[in-house]
Amino acid sequence: MLVDSHCHLDFPELAGDRAGVLARARDAGVGRMVTISTRVRRFDEIRAIAEAHDPVWCSVGTHPHNAAEETDVTADELVQLAAHPKVVAIGEAGLDYFYDHAPREVQAASLRTHIAAARRTGLPLVIHARAADDDVAAILTEETGKGAFPFVLHCFSSGRALAETGVGLGGYVSFSGILTFKKSDELRAIARVLPRNRLLVETDAPYLAPVPFRGRPNEPAFVVHTAAVLAETLGMDADEIARVTTDNFFRLFSRMPRPADA
Repeated sequence: MLVDSHCHLDFPELAGDRAGVLARARDAGVGRMVTISTRVRRFDEIRAIAEAHDPVWCSVGTHPHNAAEETDVTADELVQLAAHPKVVAIGEAGLDYFYDHAPREVQAASLRTHIAAARRTGLPLVIHARAADDDVAAILTEETGKGAFPFVLHCFSSGRALAETGVGLGGYVSFSGILTFKKSDELRAIARVLPRNRLLVETDAPYLAPVPFRGRPNEPAFVVHTAAVLAETLGMDADEIARVTTDNFFRLFSRMPRPADA
C-alpha cells in the first residue's frame, strides 16, 4: 500500500470528479489520503470529505497564503477542532516568501500558533516552506527548544540545510512530484542523504503532477510515480519504498489506525 500524505480534495480540480479520483487512487494501491486544510474557516468542508470517505483523513489549519485572513485563529480553536477523530494533523502552516501573499510577520505568528497546537495535541504539523529556509529553520529550532512537537516539511523543494535541520529536530521530509522533474537533481541528491525512516511521499494534488503527467491536474493515484522515482533514487524496489514510506506515515500520523493489510 502507498499513502498520499498531502492532497487537496476540496479544490475544484478534484472536487468535480471526487468519486473518480478516489476510485483511481484505490486502483493504484493508494490506500490512505490526507486532505489538507488551507483555511480554518472552511474546515467544515474538509471534515465532511473525510467523514464521507473511509480512506480519507484530514488536517485543520491556515495556509501561509491565507494567514492575513485568519489572524483570529488561536491555538485553543485548533486544538478544539483537532479533537475530531478524522483529524490527523495540524496545518498546513508555514512561511512562503516566494509569493508573500501575507505579511511575513503575520505568517510567522500563524506558524507559531500552529506549532503550539501541534505540541498540545501531539498531532504532526504540516509545514509549508518556500523561499524561507533560514526563517523556517530558526523558528523550528526555537520552538522545539520550548518543547518538542511532530512535524513534516511537506512538498520539499528547499535546500539540504533545512532538510537536515528538520530531521535533526525529529521531523520528516515529504517529496512530491517535483522529485520526478528532469531538473530536480539537487532534490534527489538531498533525498539520498536523509534517513530512510524520515521519508514520505505525497502529491500536493491538484498541483505538481509528476512525470509523465506534467501539465495535467495532479491526483492521489499519481503518488505511485513519485514513489517510483524515490525508489530509483535510493536504489530500492517499488515494494520496499512502499513499505518504508507507509511505515513512516503511520508512525508520524499516529492517530490514524493502520489497516491490517498495510
